[in-house]
Amino acid sequence: MRRVLPYPLLAASLLVLWLLLNQSVAPGSVVLGGMLALGASWALVPLRPPKARFRRLGVALRLAVVVLGDIIRSNIAAARIILRPGRRDRRSGFVHIPLEMRDPYGLAALACIITATPGTIWVEFDSAKGTVLIHVLDLIEEEEWIRIIKDRYERRLMEIFE
Repeated sequence: MRRVLPYPLLAASLLVLWLLLNQSVAPGSVVLGGMLALGASWALVPLRPPKARFRRLGVALRLAVVVLGDIIRSNIAAARIILRPGRRDRRSGFVHIPLEMRDPYGLAALACIITATPGTIWVEFDSAKGTVLIHVLDLIEEEEWIRIIKDRYERRLMEIFE
């Protein structure tokens, strides 16, 4: 069945959407909508991403606790920076972080972690060099940020995905 209809839920949704947009369930609309739904379903087969190999649930749970703690801490720190605008010793900046991780799911998880943490944002990943560029709201020491990302997040994500 998967060979004939690789994404059955997608095909059914597209067919229903087609019929709703046409406001008709005439045989011609159903046939044309079905052909479009099948064509779209088959067109997506080459784009199927590789399956994620998720290992070590315990490490994933510990990582979730670490990330949650970091998000809470960063929320407090970002609020202090915003609510006390008089301090001029604060500076924001960009940091290039070399990564060993190459798994696309691990990189996506790292991007989500960095972007979800207040005061940091994932800007760019250079796959040729294996470096990520992040922007930090309160950049004191670049080496400290490199250590934090590599030790707290990358190492654990590599245990989970690679």
